[in-house]
Amino acid sequence: MTTTAPTAPTVHVTRHETVVAAPPEEVFALVADVTRWPQVFGPTVYAEVTQDDGTDQDLRIWAFANGEVRSWASRRTLDRTARTIVFRQVVSSAPVATMGGEWRVEEDRAGGCRVVLLHDYAVVDDDPEAAEWVARAVGTNSVKELAALRDTAEQAAAGGEGEELTFTFSDSERIQGSARDVYAFLDRADQWPDRLPHVAATRFTEEDGGIQVLDMDTRSPDGSLHNTRSVRVSFPERGLLVYKQLKVPPVMAGHTGRWTIVQHGDEVTATSWHTVTLDPAGVRQALGESATLAEARSLVRHALGTNSSTTLRHAKAYAEAARA
Repeated sequence: MTTTAPTAPTVHVTRHETVVAAPPEEVFALVADVTRWPQVFGPTVYAEVTQDDGTDQDLRIWAFANGEVRSWASRRTLDRTARTIVFRQVVSSAPVATMGGEWRVEEDRAGGCRVVLLHDYAVVDDDPEAAEWVARAVGTNSVKELAALRDTAEQAAAGGEGEELTFTFSDSERIQGSARDVYAFLDRADQWPDRLPHVAATRFTEEDGGIQVLDMDTRSPDGSLHNTRSVRVSFPERGLLVYKQLKVPPVMAGHTGRWTIVQHGDEVTATSWHTVTLDPAGVRQALGESATLAEARSLVRHALGTNSSTTLRHAKAYAEAARA
């Protein structure tokens, strides 16, 4: 009896590139620091390094692909001398069967660089529709990521206000209660309209893997309503809830954040972290041509911090009442 050898899956290869008017070492540093990707790259919701020996890294990434949030684990090798990063997914998300590639940051004669992003991938069962879906996702995300990388690097290289655009701050609350109760309050955003005075309405959905979409209307002190839309990833076993705001006010170019809940004996420390990137044109449009980035930072800090502190105080009351 004759048996037919299985057919090797089709490997699809893509190449995307852009020219960046910024020093190659600074551009490479942006690509190498995966913790900055959610702030720099529009498609990336959250990314974390789970192992790092200086050369080889293990990563977990949550990102949009054709409007859907997908998660995967990757391993990558950094060559800082050659300014290359080779990556390969070790746990993929269907319909991707395998995926890998390489970042290359190549110096040019003008003092800037050319960034090349390569991908190779195969899809489950060689399905043509799946191949088209992945090709569209890879193409769209690669173009967006290279454009964002170029803009961020060139803005930083230009100096001036570029160095002041991104900032991080936090607010904390000490709670006599259980981390589980504090986390439950923050995690169940669908109940916030009944629990938080500044939240008028929420539209909340949750998928497998702790991926949440939160569309929320909040009240300003003057009574006006403002709508925000965020994607959140929930890690209850770690006391961690991360998010990326998809719809931001005109003064912002990006906003990511996280809630951390840490138990210390009978006490809990709950902290709200925000990382904001300002949009200089949006600042001038919203606040006036004479507005400074320092003024915008102060306003954003106050607005976001006020809402976060209010949420933390109500989480404190909820957890302490539950304990009592």
